[in-house]
Amino acid sequence: MRKLYSGFKIIFLAAFVFVLHNNCFGQNYGLGFSSHDVVQDKRTSLDLCSEKGISLNGNFDISFDLSFLPYRATYFGYIVRIIDDDNQNFDLVYSADNPKDDFNIIAGDRLTNIKFDIPLNTLFNQWNRLRITFDVEKGQLRLFDGHHTFIESGLHLKKNSCYKILFGTNSYQQFATTDIPPMKLRNISITQNKVVKYSWPLNEGTGNIVHDIIGQQKGMIVNPLWIPEMHHNWQKTKDITVNGVASTAFDSKKEILYIVGKDSVYSYSINNSEMTSSANIVKPNLNQGNQSVYNQYDNILYNFFPDQKTVAGYSFEKKTWDKKFTPNEVTDFWHANKMISGTDTSLYLFGGYGLLQYKNTVQQYIFKTQKWQQIKYKGDFFMPRYLSALGVNPSGDTVYIIGGYGNISGLQILNPKNIYSMMRFTTKDRTFKKLFDLKVNKEDFAFASSLIINDKDKTYYGLIFPQNKYNSNLQLISGSLNKPSYKVLGSAIPYSFNDIHSFADLYYCPQSNKFVVVTLLRTDNDETKVNVYTLLGPPINMPGNLSAAKNDKSLYLLIFIVLMVSTGGSIYYKIRKRKMQPAKVKEDTLPVFAPQITAIEHQPQHTEHITSLNKEREYESEIPLKNAILLFGDLQVFDADGIDITKQFSPLVKELFLLILLYSIKRGRGLSSEKLNEILWFDKSAKSARNNRSVNIAKLKLLLDKVQYCHLSKDTGYWKIDIDYDKTYVDYFNYLNIVRDKKKLDEQKIKSLFEITRRGDFLSNSDYEWLDNFKVEISNEVIDTFLHYAQSSQPYNAEFLIEIANFIFYFDPVNEESMILKCNALLTLGKRSLAKNTFESFVKEYKITYDEDFKKDFHDILIQHS
Repeated sequence: MRKLYSGFKIIFLAAFVFVLHNNCFGQNYGLGFSSHDVVQDKRTSLDLCSEKGISLNGNFDISFDLSFLPYRATYFGYIVRIIDDDNQNFDLVYSADNPKDDFNIIAGDRLTNIKFDIPLNTLFNQWNRLRITFDVEKGQLRLFDGHHTFIESGLHLKKNSCYKILFGTNSYQQFATTDIPPMKLRNISITQNKVVKYSWPLNEGTGNIVHDIIGQQKGMIVNPLWIPEMHHNWQKTKDITVNGVASTAFDSKKEILYIVGKDSVYSYSINNSEMTSSANIVKPNLNQGNQSVYNQYDNILYNFFPDQKTVAGYSFEKKTWDKKFTPNEVTDFWHANKMISGTDTSLYLFGGYGLLQYKNTVQQYIFKTQKWQQIKYKGDFFMPRYLSALGVNPSGDTVYIIGGYGNISGLQILNPKNIYSMMRFTTKDRTFKKLFDLKVNKEDFAFASSLIINDKDKTYYGLIFPQNKYNSNLQLISGSLNKPSYKVLGSAIPYSFNDIHSFADLYYCPQSNKFVVVTLLRTDNDETKVNVYTLLGPPINMPGNLSAAKNDKSLYLLIFIVLMVSTGGSIYYKIRKRKMQPAKVKEDTLPVFAPQITAIEHQPQHTEHITSLNKEREYESEIPLKNAILLFGDLQVFDADGIDITKQFSPLVKELFLLILLYSIKRGRGLSSEKLNEILWFDKSAKSARNNRSVNIAKLKLLLDKVQYCHLSKDTGYWKIDIDYDKTYVDYFNYLNIVRDKKKLDEQKIKSLFEITRRGDFLSNSDYEWLDNFKVEISNEVIDTFLHYAQSSQPYNAEFLIEIANFIFYFDPVNEESMILKCNALLTLGKRSLAKNTFESFVKEYKITYDEDFKKDFHDILIQHS
């Protein structure tokens, strides 16, 4: 019955979201206003009553969500002008020049006492709900900013009037203005006697008309800057032609794009779209295939040409390069990927193409010694390639390289093809590891030069394009660093691809949250055409605009379709989930030392275990079910008497508990109230979210009181579950103790990891979007830990290694390293037929999973590990 209820809840929510927010795109909806960064004729205006005024009788209020577009040069002007039919105006204005109170209310020609401020960080990074109340009975104007109420009394307000409501610029009579701050609006509503009479969500996404979803009052926009379009449509912000074979570099801190040309170095500010140039006093002899890079560790712009083993630094003060290149040479490393490592602050160069050969070399330039060297790397095979993409984690010690074009031999004549592998390279141990292969169903594609890595979420952004056509298009994609899935985002960017004559790169601005794409095309007359495009993050895919008309009959058909699709999708998901559930490990394949754990409601005889992150501990083979929280398999919480209290957690309290618990254990500090609201109560107002949070926090505290030495706190300003791990058992905490230090792995710890993970996948029956990263990370870490021990364990214990391989198959049935491990262990024991059966079962499973044949045969495995 509970599952049935959950299914109906999903269906209801799907229909509800569709009806009320069919164009909302999550949080990425609303209207942006072009401001002082464009000429007056291009600035944005919104007239909520374009034909006539809105008639309002008695007290009323107007409210809206407000945010500012960051990194603009000027913040000044009218946010809204409310004008009655006696031409009495009430204006909300903003001026960043005010020393303290940036926001003011104007009544007629005078400033009122309503003055307030919103911190810039809040104003730029979140929506702020403002409410202006007209109390005609008391002659008061009140403004509520979400925290405080400001009042202006002694006003003459009409009880019955028609009001013009104008946001941004306007041309209405003597109230015309072109001064507006660069802002964003959404969810405008007018309430009378506590009843919403008009509501404009501003969720249309396109067009010049906004729809009131209650009173059918249409508004008119001039020069709309729709937020979904800002997150979907790439905007060309600059195109220039420079002399010579140009290259680019990017300073992510200052958000400046550098274009290195023969005559000048150009600096283009992404924030204000301003470009400056510094003429080169001495021309640097830029050769074909030169590249540039900005070194964030010494804040110097460099240009390099690996064929001459030369790296030149640029001085903006002297407008000169400190080295010269020998002219008229062509590189042997076209489209090589580059990065500067945070480990040793050296420049690394991967792969490339030249002289009819693809490269898989790794070159290093050490800035301190000014020496080049070729790196001898180890690990998985790095196929010779070019046209791949590279990204690096924030600490600069882990490199991700995806895609490309090349082949095993490196010879262009021997059947080159597109490559779709994701490789990881660590600079400390200089090791490559293949993570996965992308699954490509349609047209082949290559990559632009860079990846944007989100190390926290283990995701990436990249640019792909079909390299077999000149009139090509760049397309942004987002994917996981842990699995081969990816999705297409945003609009396409035109790209003239002429192999080594073309270049494209992707950059990210962390402060202004913008993505930047630059394309280069070298012409026959020694010039380079440069195009720059920007997109506001996070990128989205924008569906077609739907009518917001209240009585549109087609809406009901669409609701019906959504309900049917939701129902069918829910049924399909349940069936697919059952099919995709990993097969339970048979009892005879489990380690003989592993006692079977089952869910029991009362078992007080188990003793408590002691564990600590700061000291060594002995790992017992039993898992206590008293003062215990078990997260592997189904969630189970046992109180101080050994009673299972899991069913006492409501679905919402359960998610709240898991959310705070995991962030407390893994991150160490828990979660803020704002983050909890964003995840659990994103669809509610600030007040409603606060009330919901308070109620559910109180419920959670009562439940945690039943588990000794475990309580909820907010001492640091973050919600955190404090646990005395010496007296309360948490399997996830013990799991982290084991996997965090692989150098201290021994057989007993591996057995303890067996105990923890044999209950099943991590929170196997809990499906939350925020939980996916935890699940993927844990699954990968468990496999890596088992493999690390198996590959380094001495003395060689074949039977124990077979048990390890069986556990790895439980998490990943097509893990190649595990298959090789098990086959060789069986061969060591003289069980050749079982080894052959293991290999054949793996090949069948591989075919089912990836819909392609495994590339090696049993003989290859034996040769590889003979």
